[in-house]
Amino acid sequence: MIAEGLQDRVRRNLRLFGRFGVVGASGVVVNLVTLVLLKRLGPAPDLAVVGLPVGDYHVRWYHVFSTVAFLVANLWNFQLNRSWTFHSAKHARWWAEYLPFLMVGLLAQMVGLVLLTLLMHPGSAIALSPEVFDDSTGFRTRLYWAQLVVIALVTPLSFVLNKLWTFAAVRGPHRAQPDGGPG
Repeated sequence: MIAEGLQDRVRRNLRLFGRFGVVGASGVVVNLVTLVLLKRLGPAPDLAVVGLPVGDYHVRWYHVFSTVAFLVANLWNFQLNRSWTFHSAKHARWWAEYLPFLMVGLLAQMVGLVLLTLLMHPGSAIALSPEVFDDSTGFRTRLYWAQLVVIALVTPLSFVLNKLWTFAAVRGPHRAQPDGGPG
């Protein structure tokens, strides 16, 4: 009995993770399309926006582009996860779920910005090679690959935090009513 319940739970979590992954994949497309548009329309990504008082690390345009792309994709992902992955639209108000989803996303984005900096900064031990990623074509653009690596690394963290916190209203016997009150 216990093993069967555990198997059901594992299957359900794998199904949720699969749906989360499909939504995330569509969000990656939204994120990258936004990033490409911003890169083409905006200033050079490596230009500094704000200098930091320590070292040669600065807030650069690629940080801004990445953050705007995150915000667009975050809203996209939230709506799809709310309605399809976690089926929580009937259990909580939109803002009641979006704010935690945004907070989780911002936490992941902050981690992602650190990773993005390390992948883009020429002095970093894990910097993407400017010889290989020389920005000569879209497929050789360092920023695009760095963004993809960041997304791949922060997605598991985002899934776990969203499942446990943001969409918690759909679990357990005390589900919230559409008005936000207890069930």
